[in-house]
Amino acid sequence: MKLFDLTGRKAIVTGGTRGLGRGMAEGLMEAGCEVVIVGSSSTAENVAKEYRDKGYKCHGLKIDLANRQELKDGFFKALDLLGGRLDILVNNAGIQRRHFCEEFPIEDWDLVLEINLNATFQLCQLAGRQFMKQNSKGKIINVASMLSFFGGYTVPAYAASKGAVAQLTKALSNEWTSKNINVNAIAPGYMATEMNTALINDENRNKEILARIPAHRWGTPEDLKGLCIFLASDASDYISGAIIPCDGGYLAR
Repeated sequence: MKLFDLTGRKAIVTGGTRGLGRGMAEGLMEAGCEVVIVGSSSTAENVAKEYRDKGYKCHGLKIDLANRQELKDGFFKALDLLGGRLDILVNNAGIQRRHFCEEFPIEDWDLVLEINLNATFQLCQLAGRQFMKQNSKGKIINVASMLSFFGGYTVPAYAASKGAVAQLTKALSNEWTSKNINVNAIAPGYMATEMNTALINDENRNKEILARIPAHRWGTPEDLKGLCIFLASDASDYISGAIIPCDGGYLAR
């Protein structure tokens, strides 16, 4: 089990205050990692305190990922909280906006692409530079989506951004794997999170989705823990550029 031990490792998890991000951050801490949870509100520190009270090493940091300078400054604040070292970056933060394609506001398009794609690239770049400066092993885990594989409906910006995250993951892997930096992506399936509340509450769509999932249930944040630990650990040292579905078998149908 030493392959999966993250004791002493240091990680940044964006969007870590709730949902899938919180599940992955919790999994990393359970494996021994010290984590900075990044959120878009002051609740990040409240969530971090909850984990500190349980005995974990956890810090909370509010960063507006749509503000590029604030993102950059926030990255270095997170690095300071971790004692100047970084081993793992989980790019989980993401947003979604729903409109018919012909009505999709350009302002929503810009915001979705800024947070889901541009912020992901900027953080990957900052983390990659830090790993190279440290001359150490680095693990980057991006969060893609089922919509990295197909187009969805009324979510063109989200689909475009998540398709791009998958391609970005491969591009970074091509250049950085030789530098001991593994870049992979998790592609969650239909997860019971706040982002999917509208689908869960739509009786017909919910029924259609469940009918295609061999596991016959929606996923949960806990379902991502093991995969995140694996990709952050020594067990995945020869895996890079992979887009790994966690979908209850949905894509196999």
